[in-house]
Amino acid sequence: MTDFDYIIVGAGSAGCVLANRLSENPAHKVLLLETGGSDKSIFIQMPTALSIPMNTDKYAWQFHTEPEPHLDNRVMHCPRGKVLGGSSSINGMVYVRGHAKDFDEWQDHGAQGWDYQACLPYFKRAESWYLGGDQYRGEQGPLGTNNGNEMANPLYRAFISAGEQAGYAFTKDYNGKQQEGFGPMHMTVKDGKRCSSSRAYLDPIKHRSNLTIVTGALVQKVLLEEKVATGVEYSVKGSLKTANAAKEVILSAGSIGSPHLLQLSGIGDKDALTAAGVEVKHHLPGVGKNLQDHLEFYFQYKCKQPITLNGKLGLISKGLIGARWLLDKSGLGATNHFESCAFIRSKAGVEWPDLQYHFLPAAIRYDGKSAFDGHGFQVHVGHNKPKSRGEVTIKSADPRVAPKIQFNYLAEQEDIEGFRACVRLTREIIEQSAFDDFRQSEIQPGEHIQTDEEIDAFVRQAVESAYHPSCSCKMGEDEMAVVDSQTRVHGVQGLRVVDSSIFPTIPNGNLNAPTIMVAEKAADMILDNPPLALEEAEVVMTQNWQQVQRSSEM
Repeated sequence: MTDFDYIIVGAGSAGCVLANRLSENPAHKVLLLETGGSDKSIFIQMPTALSIPMNTDKYAWQFHTEPEPHLDNRVMHCPRGKVLGGSSSINGMVYVRGHAKDFDEWQDHGAQGWDYQACLPYFKRAESWYLGGDQYRGEQGPLGTNNGNEMANPLYRAFISAGEQAGYAFTKDYNGKQQEGFGPMHMTVKDGKRCSSSRAYLDPIKHRSNLTIVTGALVQKVLLEEKVATGVEYSVKGSLKTANAAKEVILSAGSIGSPHLLQLSGIGDKDALTAAGVEVKHHLPGVGKNLQDHLEFYFQYKCKQPITLNGKLGLISKGLIGARWLLDKSGLGATNHFESCAFIRSKAGVEWPDLQYHFLPAAIRYDGKSAFDGHGFQVHVGHNKPKSRGEVTIKSADPRVAPKIQFNYLAEQEDIEGFRACVRLTREIIEQSAFDDFRQSEIQPGEHIQTDEEIDAFVRQAVESAYHPSCSCKMGEDEMAVVDSQTRVHGVQGLRVVDSSIFPTIPNGNLNAPTIMVAEKAADMILDNPPLALEEAEVVMTQNWQQVQRSSEM
């Protein structure tokens, strides 16, 4: 078939949701196009193997930034999913919705109907929480979430206790009514296997006769007649093909892919398009702008006791972990190992949390390389509400040429100060008595890093992307907005963008959960269904946040 009602570009966190929801009506012919292929590799399915797919060309676009001027001109890695499930098949499986105020902030930026009370029912519709549903959590959705191995390693609970000793709150469920505080962390794992959007939304409905899934498809451009999207042009194994959309074309290619594809189609800033040799079809200056991401670094300590994952890096240990996982999908193979966490505010005067912690009972890099010989633990920490903005810019009319990616990390002083707080507050937390039986010397940053200047220099060299690019086709009504509150591209009929690129601002947390929520909500818009009823759910906020940084100061 070459004629469809809906064409979805990208089978990632959002695209798989849309394919499921739009094809529920057998009268709708739906085409889902994905450049990558199968997600059935053991390295994708086994949670503990999370570092492998993101560093494998077969499963990820290995994008890199331009030299980042405020990070000593470092070139940063920016992998994006190129496989069924997209980045949900290569990510760390961390399930964080974001703070309620993040979504109220979206509405304040012009995304009408996207405040927390409107988004919460779509988070719930997507989820199957292993402890059962309540006012905040879903229990019948496709996306399985849990806490891995229930914090069996004592270091997880030591981290939570240390946070409480340092004067921060305990939160039983940061995805519930209270994000701020220390508590267990949640992951998109179900029955011991990665629960990507492909597994959750696509696998159960692949058999539908009205859904066509084409892998190995590189979309060249959206086809336009005047200011109406009529279909797409794509190639499979070098053969050029055309597909027509009677209703809509929906881009779900992510925060790098979607703005790039708009630009390849002649939609974007006219000067950038002309410079790349692309005919201007529709001047839309915000395409690719407003790009945001999270940075983080690893705060590492040597551990007194031989209880960390550093003791599980040998071939025999890895083999035993893999064998147990293959046998019954349990043990260390069935977790991403981020089982406790925290969300705190960097200083008084910040209304809701802007720092995030992922605790790991190992001192190890994302590529699986140990930082040193011996046992250690680390906490990933980052300033999650950056003011710095970057852009994605087309470089060539050839769709095989990657766009220019520039985040402008740490361009704003507020972001620099946020990372200073990361260093000082984290040291105070880890030095609490809860860690006395475990904590030895500091590996990184190192005890010699103390002054603002020393911290700033360390951060410039040590920070890495948390792999959360977003906001490059922002939703709103101002002159730099790309889509309206219905996810429709401004000035072009029959064309939408539905993925993390349409976030007006980046939430305080990982992006897979809010991206899936956005797709669930957008599906109702596309189908002209009435929105789910608003949830009048309580949100716990820190009292006197203008004057205090933590609960013990109240």
